[in-house]
Amino acid sequence: MKILVLAGDGVGAEVTCAAVEVLQSVAKKFSHSLDLAEGLIGGVAIKKTGSPLPQDTLDKAMAADAVLLGAVGSPEFDDAPPEKRPEKGLLGIRKALGLYANLRPVKMWPSLVDSSPLKNEIVSGTDLVIVRELTGGLYYGQPRGVFTDHAVNTMSYTRAEIERIARKAFELARGRRKKVTSVDKSNVIENSQLWRRVVTEVARDYPEIELEHILVDNCAMQLVLNPRRFDVMVMENMFGDILSDEGAVLAGSIGMLPSASLGESKGLYEPVHGSAPDIAGRNKANPLGTIGSAAAMLDYTFGLKNEARAIENAIGKVLESGRVTADLKPKGPPATTEEVAKAVAAEIAANNEI
Repeated sequence: MKILVLAGDGVGAEVTCAAVEVLQSVAKKFSHSLDLAEGLIGGVAIKKTGSPLPQDTLDKAMAADAVLLGAVGSPEFDDAPPEKRPEKGLLGIRKALGLYANLRPVKMWPSLVDSSPLKNEIVSGTDLVIVRELTGGLYYGQPRGVFTDHAVNTMSYTRAEIERIARKAFELARGRRKKVTSVDKSNVIENSQLWRRVVTEVARDYPEIELEHILVDNCAMQLVLNPRRFDVMVMENMFGDILSDEGAVLAGSIGMLPSASLGESKGLYEPVHGSAPDIAGRNKANPLGTIGSAAAMLDYTFGLKNEARAIENAIGKVLESGRVTADLKPKGPPATTEEVAKAVAAEIAANNEI
């Protein structure tokens, strides 16, 4: 398994180190070999090379089977021009690798039901996946720019882009509860009108899948009123960026949310959370979102479903034990990032049912 590890900024180094430790435990348990490389991206790359996405990193990403990313972003670049911001590196690698589908599962683990600020009866049983289109929309559309007294961003989608992400959602729903919710703003945005029309057309090829359409503002409300109504949710880039962070409330902490960014042949795996500079280097970050992303990597890129399930089962056992970081509100002293990683790795090593 050729994996490029991009620690990135802030807590990225700590959470990727934790995920690598878990991957090494899986590799030992299942007799696999890991070929790990490292590279720079984001703010740390700007400091060392002047670019948020150095050519060396891009070359390594193209040569790897998959990329494991920690986080990008740093307050010191807040006033920098767009091309010199850490986030430009993330957008760049997604585009270069052709990663058009971002899968963000949101699951309420039974042992974390008290961690959510929402009532237990609302969040209990939540198990959904947000499928976010990743290479179109406002984040990439042209023209764009900041001028003297106005700024412009363009939301643009083609039929082919919408159809491609819709098919990914319907295929995913086939292995779940067979329901797709398409999120748009078709009452006021022409772009969303095309989105709704194309998704409806794609649905005809999946007669066994239930399709519903919902406006993005209503969707935001329904996510905190009745999240169990959702199974697979498909949406354009910016809507997915916003609503998936709302999913952190459902899961108990943003540190719990993994993600997989997929293209035709490449995959990039990262937690949903940011670089958290306020706790960087303090061994406090929740690594479970990154560890869950490593499980997704084993599943989607390498087809190792048993190995992926082994990580997920180990995460469940660790959550039940209460050996968790402070963001999950443990009853006892919080565990460190390293302690959580070692606990997950130990559960994998000790599981004789694998």
